[in-house]
Amino acid sequence: MAKMGGDTRVKRQMAPTFWKIRRKDSQFVLRVRPGGHAKTKAYPIGIILRDVLKIGNTMHEAANIVTAGKVKIDGSTRKDVNFGVGLMDVMELVTTGQVFRFVPKDSKLLIPLPINLEEKSKKMIKITSKVVTAGNRLSYGFHDGRTIISDQKMTVGDTCLVELQENKIIQHIRFETGCMVLVTSGENAGSIGKVEDIRDGIFSLPKRALVSFAERSVELPVAIIMAIGSDKPLLQVS
Repeated sequence: MAKMGGDTRVKRQMAPTFWKIRRKDSQFVLRVRPGGHAKTKAYPIGIILRDVLKIGNTMHEAANIVTAGKVKIDGSTRKDVNFGVGLMDVMELVTTGQVFRFVPKDSKLLIPLPINLEEKSKKMIKITSKVVTAGNRLSYGFHDGRTIISDQKMTVGDTCLVELQENKIIQHIRFETGCMVLVTSGENAGSIGKVEDIRDGIFSLPKRALVSFAERSVELPVAIIMAIGSDKPLLQVS
């Protein structure tokens, strides 16, 4: 009988470059299971526990932690070591009470940032799509795969602060001149700046924003920046 489903492994040398793993160990590592985040921009839970947070010396130990229900992602218990964890996701280790938000830092795509317990129920998510549903209501799609139906008038590229348990929008952050943004990938990943100007895309160039940092200004595609507040970030991201 043919094997059902895809392989749960990937060759170690083919893993995303930002993964904090040893490249010359065994041939295979875990593969990110299809979900809300692209496999090239996410970590499997098992890799995070064993290689990033150093909880458990082997994947068998990491798997035992996960299957025992001791890991929550965005408030939901996850029991699959291949489950993908990506930008702005909140990981809670139930046994120790530690909470991490995964953010870019120092040009690295994803770093576990320890956060206060008060913030574990909140998350910032970027709007990536917008469609009109039955009843003339708006359905918004976000960078982590979730969707929310809302009557609020928002635009693709804006950010929402949501309450995770109820999947409810608490605050809307408009992507506009003067807003604070976080660079999510590239050599400036993890940098926080302010938008000076937004420039429409043309045939050969995507939509761009001129972002000012402490000592310089850089023109960046809007696809790799995320609005995080007006005067200061709404949540801890650095």
